[in-house]
Amino acid sequence: MKSIIQFKISNIDGVYVAEGVDVAIVTEAQSFDVLVQNIREAVTLHFEDEDPSIMDFMTKQPSILLNYEIPQYA
Repeated sequence: MKSIIQFKISNIDGVYVAEGVDVAIVTEAQSFDVLVQNIREAVTLHFEDEDPSIMDFMTKQPSILLNYEIPQYA
């Protein structure tokens, strides 16, 4: 069972976008700090009425891991 939700973070035209790797959660914000708040809220809402074991998670409040994609410039 999993205890960590992983998100891929990218910056698209000045907007930070977080996409869940193992869960169907996507959120965005104009700043990284607000994005982190949005991710926490989205995870809470995602697990609110669900049994986490159905989604292969051990807890309703899993840890969150963020991976930030840095684009390469020519």
